[in-house]
Amino acid sequence: MLSRRKAKPDVRVLQPQDKAALCVLAGGSVYQAHLIRLTIISIVIIAVDMDDNLGAMVADISRLIRRAFDARARDIGVTRPQWRVLVVLKRHAGINQGGLADLLEVEPITVCRMVDRLQESGLVERRPDPADRRSWRLHLTDKADAVLDSLRPLAEDIFAEALLGVSPADSSAMMATLDRIRTNLGRRPQEPLVSHG
Repeated sequence: MLSRRKAKPDVRVLQPQDKAALCVLAGGSVYQAHLIRLTIISIVIIAVDMDDNLGAMVADISRLIRRAFDARARDIGVTRPQWRVLVVLKRHAGINQGGLADLLEVEPITVCRMVDRLQESGLVERRPDPADRRSWRLHLTDKADAVLDSLRPLAEDIFAEALLGVSPADSSAMMATLDRIRTNLGRRPQEPLVSHG
């Protein structure tokens, strides 16, 4: 019977007899034995209790916040992706669809469809770009501002609920830590130097 306690993986250095066994298992090839060893290590890393994994924890919290938001925003008639578009347009009024797609990290055709729906709902309007006749600039309508005003307290309530029992000091420390993690992961890797000659 499996125990419910958090089990730490049994990681140990392979002994010579283990390496020999892997070589036999792999048909005698040291390279194949090395691949088997790496596969075993990968399985052990994946098997670590997921509650100890930062990525799993952040993903789970994000999922729960999305679910709570979707349940409450349903009454207002705006989906979470639409709300995200509206928030980005609030911050970047007059952006074109390509720029919006970049900020949302989605394909341009996806943005086009979302903007079509928001325009049909009277929340977004497309205005011609004076510098490029083929391009449209996106702007929120007064109706969109009213929708955002009604969504803001909803989001604040969800975050207040999420932080029940968390002290202001712990909340500040958590936000500072998450900001540091975001900064660390948001850095672009440096291009390797290429020498010609």
